[in-house]
Amino acid sequence: MIDIKKTLSLLGVKENNDGGSTGLFSFGEGKKIKSISPVDGKTIGFVTETTAEEYEKIISCAYYAFKKWRSFPAPKRGEIVRQFGEKLRKNKQPLGELVSYEMGKSLQEGLGEVQEMIDICDFAVGLSRQLHGLTMHSERPGHRMYEQYHPLGVVGIISAFNFPVAVWNWNTALAWVCGDVCVWKPSEKAPLCAIACQNIWSEVAKENNLPEGVSCLVNGDYRVGEMMTSDSRLPLISATGSTRMGRIVGVEVAKRFGKSLLELGGNNAIIITPEADLNITVIGSLFGAVGTCGQRCTSTRRLIVHESVYEEVKSKLSKAYTQLKIGNPLSEKNHVGPLIDKEAVKTYLKAIEKAKEEGGNVLVEGGVLSGDGYESGCYVKPVIIEAENNYKIVQEETFAPILYIMKYSDLDSAIKTQNNVKQGLSSAIMTKNLKEAEKFLSSSGSDCGIANVNIGTSGAEIGGAFGGEKETGGGRESGSDAWKVYMRRQTNTINYTDDLPLAQGIKFDL
Repeated sequence: MIDIKKTLSLLGVKENNDGGSTGLFSFGEGKKIKSISPVDGKTIGFVTETTAEEYEKIISCAYYAFKKWRSFPAPKRGEIVRQFGEKLRKNKQPLGELVSYEMGKSLQEGLGEVQEMIDICDFAVGLSRQLHGLTMHSERPGHRMYEQYHPLGVVGIISAFNFPVAVWNWNTALAWVCGDVCVWKPSEKAPLCAIACQNIWSEVAKENNLPEGVSCLVNGDYRVGEMMTSDSRLPLISATGSTRMGRIVGVEVAKRFGKSLLELGGNNAIIITPEADLNITVIGSLFGAVGTCGQRCTSTRRLIVHESVYEEVKSKLSKAYTQLKIGNPLSEKNHVGPLIDKEAVKTYLKAIEKAKEEGGNVLVEGGVLSGDGYESGCYVKPVIIEAENNYKIVQEETFAPILYIMKYSDLDSAIKTQNNVKQGLSSAIMTKNLKEAEKFLSSSGSDCGIANVNIGTSGAEIGGAFGGEKETGGGRESGSDAWKVYMRRQTNTINYTDDLPLAQGIKFDL
């Protein structure tokens, strides 16, 4: 078991922490936000909420930092990100421990989240030398056209509790090499993770004598988020959270003609065909449904199983669920940790009741655990419910370990069922049949941003653009050409002759 006091000390996290920061300078006049661990219900520490006056100072600092930072050559900015990645390597263990303790995911998942930060830094370093435009042929003789990308400005990042550090770094690593500076509002449910990250960044900033404000931190509830979404000095807001939150952010940012990168809800399904390898299918379905206690946006919510293997899958999966060990996520012997808080527990219980009311048949019973080791009141049993896709509760995303299982007769109907939800993040098919796999990946197959074959829904990795369609928001992060959203595109035409031919052959003689 970890020594959390030692962990906090290594990361420079104190009992009381200033919630606003521009790097080396901090601000802490606002009221205190309490960070409570869902692991044991104990208070970890406090972070101050950013006041309106502090917010103004922070954004002004970031705005002026941008004017200096954008003039750094992109490979030089990449070198700074490389150094940040090295700091993360050195701090992987304590930061992973804090993620696990403050958010409640398993220690291995906490360490894995920090590894994602390291990986995106590596990706961004290479990207810093590949911010390519392109040259085009002009219709005008003696002219050349080309396209280039310029830094965008101050990027606002609003992140969720379930990935309290990685999602921030997915954005910052790319934004920094693109020449942007960043202002981060973490979830008020996991603020100490953000304090730790900013402390690590501050070391890099100090060692390289960087402009104050390249990485900024603000803390608070939705009201601080509203300051960001309405602020025209932030041309891009990257927001991760619920669909409800995304609707508000998208509208507010659009009012001022800003850009939004939205990563919202998922209602992810796995299609299990008659030719699926059931050994890997059960493992993939199990981890997808109960990993992070069902609090991933890519968590598996629905299993769509062919009628010929339905009973076998049901039996194997139900048996596997009985072997799950629920408890302190910092212990390697446990598979499932707690939900984030007691409100999440209430939502979990309500969802089960709604499913029963609509006709769902509970295969693996749920419930809240109590007693020794479960003092926080946030530990729940993963649930499997036989259901129909049209149930109202099945159409909704519940951030909890609830898995709905249903039958299908032919692949077309299975794909239709999978697509027949408002969310469009992640999807998977389990099959050894090439035709089934290719159909699933075709334009008439999965309508999700992520479509996997023989791997679960939560198998995203750095390098591929992460994000989804429909009410998932359409944003893309962490790979491919996602860097372009952090830049402004410019088309240039150069005349290298003594003549000036006008467009469409227009003659204008003086």
